[in-house]
Amino acid sequence: MTYPLSSDHRALQARVRAFADRFLIPHEVHAELNDGAFPDGAEAAARAEAARLGLCAMNMPKALGGSGLSTLEQVLVSEQIGRVTNGLGWLVTTPARCLAEVATEQQLETWVKPTIRGERHECYAITEEEAGSDVDAIRTTARRDGGHYVIDGEKWHVTSANQADYLVVQAKLADGPNAGTHALFYVECRAPGVRFVRTPAYSHTYAHHHPIVAFEGVRVPEANRIGAEGQGMAFTHDWFRYERLMIAARCCGAAERLIEEATAFAKGRIAFGQPIFDNQSIQFMLADSLTELWAARLMVYRLAEAHDAGEDVKILHGQCSMAKLYGSEMANRVADRAVQIFGGRGYMRENVAERFFRELRVDRIWEGTSEIQRSIIAGQLAKRGQEALIG
Repeated sequence: MTYPLSSDHRALQARVRAFADRFLIPHEVHAELNDGAFPDGAEAAARAEAARLGLCAMNMPKALGGSGLSTLEQVLVSEQIGRVTNGLGWLVTTPARCLAEVATEQQLETWVKPTIRGERHECYAITEEEAGSDVDAIRTTARRDGGHYVIDGEKWHVTSANQADYLVVQAKLADGPNAGTHALFYVECRAPGVRFVRTPAYSHTYAHHHPIVAFEGVRVPEANRIGAEGQGMAFTHDWFRYERLMIAARCCGAAERLIEEATAFAKGRIAFGQPIFDNQSIQFMLADSLTELWAARLMVYRLAEAHDAGEDVKILHGQCSMAKLYGSEMANRVADRAVQIFGGRGYMRENVAERFFRELRVDRIWEGTSEIQRSIIAGQLAKRGQEALIG
């Protein structure tokens, strides 16, 4: 049996799939050979269609102009967007919902609402050269100076910074009663003291870059602080839970596309007088891939429903780690098998398997490495027991 989705959910799934098939996937090879860019006019058309379908800011409240989709609906959207290579689906935006939940009226009007409308673009400056998985090891500081904070530090892997006009910066408070705790701040990209150090080249071919950004005596008003002092880490954990689930969903979409493409190729590729699909070795790779995809999809859909039902966030934290761990590693295995099935073609950049082979690798690293996810899961098991986590 298939997963018991409602007719409305199936219709949403079909709409987003059709959107990806028509407005995104046809431009993948062009993007691969042109630094991640759409052909002329294609990006504007895709953005317009995404807006028409209500896909942008899908996680934000309707009252603020977002789509207000349920977590399950967001998973269904993310899964279909995951079928697309080259980051072309990143025009379906999901600003961190916690920003809206704690925003002052000024912050809503200055940053949150314009971002929801697509008029402004954000990026998140959290990771540092010596602080990746261990977020508490960040050295970026925010020091009080009257009604301002002065931020000093350097951030790495600032995804989409080249397309953003403001940053959400995580820093440790250097003084005051909350010294040593974390806070988040809105910082304009053009603020004095913000310096783009360099933009490293990465394995994937995305128009969204990941620069290193320095903050040198950057003064921001107290009004730019997000929430209260000391809440920064809680907001980051909330974002990690969300992103880990959506990464798992996108990995399901990638695996689905790879299985489709590899199966079609295997049926048509003739070697030694017969389709290579008839070879048991090929069948076994596809069978293993399909089985793992089904398991990951069941996990992701059920976890999305648990979020919508308001289940214990501490349990959900561990389960999001399980979904991200299994989904990302599953998709990497599927990509590896797909490259093998395509043979020499699977090593060509114009081939979907080659692109996914590179692109999916980072899903085992960002938003918490596979090793960190295992540590979280084991910690949850020790604290709460097996029944609490998986029934």
